[in-house]
Amino acid sequence: MLLGVHMIMAIGGADMPVVISMLNSYSGWAAAATGFMLSNDLLIVTGALVGSSGAILSYIMCRAMNRHFLSVIAGGFGSGGGAPAAAGGAQPEGEITPISATETAELLRSSQSVVIVPGYGMAVAQAQHAVYEITQVLREQGVEVRFAIHPVAGRMPGHMNVLLAEAKVPYDIVLEMDEINDDFPDTDVAMVIGANDIVNPSAEDDPSSPIAGMPVLEVWKAKTSIVMKRSMASGYAGVDNPLFYKDNNRMLFGDAKKMLDEVLTALRA
Repeated sequence: MLLGVHMIMAIGGADMPVVISMLNSYSGWAAAATGFMLSNDLLIVTGALVGSSGAILSYIMCRAMNRHFLSVIAGGFGSGGGAPAAAGGAQPEGEITPISATETAELLRSSQSVVIVPGYGMAVAQAQHAVYEITQVLREQGVEVRFAIHPVAGRMPGHMNVLLAEAKVPYDIVLEMDEINDDFPDTDVAMVIGANDIVNPSAEDDPSSPIAGMPVLEVWKAKTSIVMKRSMASGYAGVDNPLFYKDNNRMLFGDAKKMLDEVLTALRA
């Protein structure tokens, strides 16, 4: 128990999803070891399956975040417990430009190409069904709508894919990061729903950032980006996001489900 507490307490920030997956893997290996002790083949097989799948998942997440597995085990994400980045890092410049649900609807309606980036905020608000309805309305109006999925969006790989599949979003418009990143410069509106670190330009622009080198969705390259968040709170990595202060970005504050319902109502008006 002391070993487990000591090992996990040093880890924080954006590494936490990897740690959860890693602990899941450990539980599998513990079950397999118990199976050997009890001569129980079922425990051995199921434990090995859980342990290996958790280890593979942890590896995939580390690759997606440009992290080494041993670095995750050794400590935090470059700042203690997900604290804000050190003062030496570049500080965001500019002002935040808020936008209303009605203005968001007008912007979406007048667009030809829209890319939606779902994040953990969509999962918490259970807003995937509202997203699907907005997608339907926009496509009926001739707007091209696609979804951009980061490998570690949410809490586990595939989290957003499962939610969108549950809401019956067509699978052919749900694209992975590598498939859609080059399309952002030709996108009219990139709509970010409750995501933070996976759309943070600091990963590419600021070598001193704790998330430097982490692959991200380049939503700031779209003609206009809209970020839906409850507040200006930082993400798992505990660093500020310069995206919020860019001239072509708009902030739609509020609960994702409530705001999306308002956007949907305005689109149907």
